[in-house]
Amino acid sequence: MTKSLLADEAKKRILVLDGAMGTMIQGYKLTEADYRGERFKDYPSDLKGNNDLLSLTQPDIIKAIHAKYFEAGADLIETNTFNSTRISMADYDMEDLVPEINLKAAQIAREVADEFTAKEPHKPRFVIGSMGPTNKTASLSPDVNNPGYRAIDYDTLVRDYKEQALALIEGGVDALMVETVFDTLNAKAALYGIMELYDEIGKELPIMVSGTITDASGRTLSGQTTEAFLISIEHAPLLSVGLNCALGADQLRPYLQILSRESPFMVSAHPNAGLPNAFGEYDETPEKMAAQIKEYLDMGLINIIGGCCGTGPEHISAIAKLAGEYEPRSVKSIQSTVDSPQEIDR
Repeated sequence: MTKSLLADEAKKRILVLDGAMGTMIQGYKLTEADYRGERFKDYPSDLKGNNDLLSLTQPDIIKAIHAKYFEAGADLIETNTFNSTRISMADYDMEDLVPEINLKAAQIAREVADEFTAKEPHKPRFVIGSMGPTNKTASLSPDVNNPGYRAIDYDTLVRDYKEQALALIEGGVDALMVETVFDTLNAKAALYGIMELYDEIGKELPIMVSGTITDASGRTLSGQTTEAFLISIEHAPLLSVGLNCALGADQLRPYLQILSRESPFMVSAHPNAGLPNAFGEYDETPEKMAAQIKEYLDMGLINIIGGCCGTGPEHISAIAKLAGEYEPRSVKSIQSTVDSPQEIDR
């Protein structure tokens, strides 16, 4: 992987990632008409809930959310593209809009990041292209009566992730993050597609991967332990590997300890604001979440820290203030894994 300013900055200090996009969007109480905007007012499918579409219909809202996270102290913001693959956009019959949505989302984030970097050149801001897990799994059958059935195949995942990555790169992202990985086979398809794309365009950006431990079993949905997850993807030239979603900061800590001990890459974490309450809402305060993340810092577990479901600018502000007091985790093989080209296992 070629050298990048992002990698250089991550060696100097703990970088702070933004918080939840969906949580912030919910606060705007948008209607079906808001999601549609003028362009899609007569679209035949229901569009409310298609948050990624807001980059086209409500760009000012997405821009404002990015700005709030930068103002809170974030170094990195993720594009509003968590579901922007053909696989996921099929739910809204919007597969053909995937390139445009990714491109526009990246351009919005780039604009905001550049504005903040211009104001504070000593603290460069970065845009991370968010590539979610899709709503399909390549390893598991959705039909209990037909365990051999798969709702998606590897080649389709490769194709769709590759399309998404290209549009994000064209929009100006600094890195790509394959995140909220519940099925490592999906993630391997994403990595294959990204590396194939890099070969074709003659350009490489840093790659980040973040998995999801689904419950107290300590395994992903497809059954892997944290260590197995790492082994499955460590052939790729990653900037970082981490964990996000599903669990709060306290519950995530033992699995981050495993990653920190075993990973030759930088380690990232963006946990939820605790566990959901009886209404499915997250109500852990910024102060409580920061106190739990302090344990990560005291133990030297991480290089990149942020928030996932239920977190907002207040959480990121508390985390950023804390992170500034600590040195980043020491990475054993930072030169070989970040600065040197490697061949991905295909």
